[in-house]
Amino acid sequence: MQESTLQANYTLNTTIGEIVAADYRTAKVFETHGIDFCCGGKVALSAICQEKGINPDTLLRDIAAIKMEQIDRSQNYSSWELPFLVDYIVNTHHAYLKENDVKIATYAQKIAGVHGAHHPEVVEIATIFQKIATDMAAHLLEEEEVFFPAVKRADAERKNGNSPSKEDSNVIKESLAKLGREHEEIGDAIHAIRRLSKDFALPKDTCNTFMITYQMLKEFEDDLHKHVHLENNILFPKASQL
Repeated sequence: MQESTLQANYTLNTTIGEIVAADYRTAKVFETHGIDFCCGGKVALSAICQEKGINPDTLLRDIAAIKMEQIDRSQNYSSWELPFLVDYIVNTHHAYLKENDVKIATYAQKIAGVHGAHHPEVVEIATIFQKIATDMAAHLLEEEEVFFPAVKRADAERKNGNSPSKEDSNVIKESLAKLGREHEEIGDAIHAIRRLSKDFALPKDTCNTFMITYQMLKEFEDDLHKHVHLENNILFPKASQL
């Protein structure tokens, strides 16, 4: 594919993450086309169009069309100050995970026990999600107690015209690499759950608990997409510049 400037000042070399970071409304376009905009945010439009067999003109037109809609200023995340963005992530996405991870894991184990004989995929789903819940607890703790405080201190020093401390600089650099890898692992795990569940499609012989579990897993995936997008495509690049 040759570089293009068909719509919205984007080219086929622009990454998905850059587009969604600039305007979160465009996430709807990528979701519609089955494109991962959070963990897969570093992929260029040209590459994803080729991988998915999508006409790039169509994708760019869809992006341009959604950008014509009225902007919700509350979703202009890329313009937020780093401390405010950090607090938003903790109070919104971390709070959601702390409230729901154990609950979802419990439901998944329950349907695995009841329906596993006829639907062996739910046994694997329960195992995968239990690991997600365990890994996520450690991930959130490191962000809240190590990475985020270092980012806030470094940002405060920058605003005062100073350089961050060597200790905070090292923490930020090391955390960015580690947390980025963990995001990829968690993203791969939730993609595996979607594949095993056939896009959260309910078998005909299942109960209400099965339905609720799949609904909760879908909600978890939706929250994860936005959560990881805010970190991978907005917070992490800004933190790396500190």
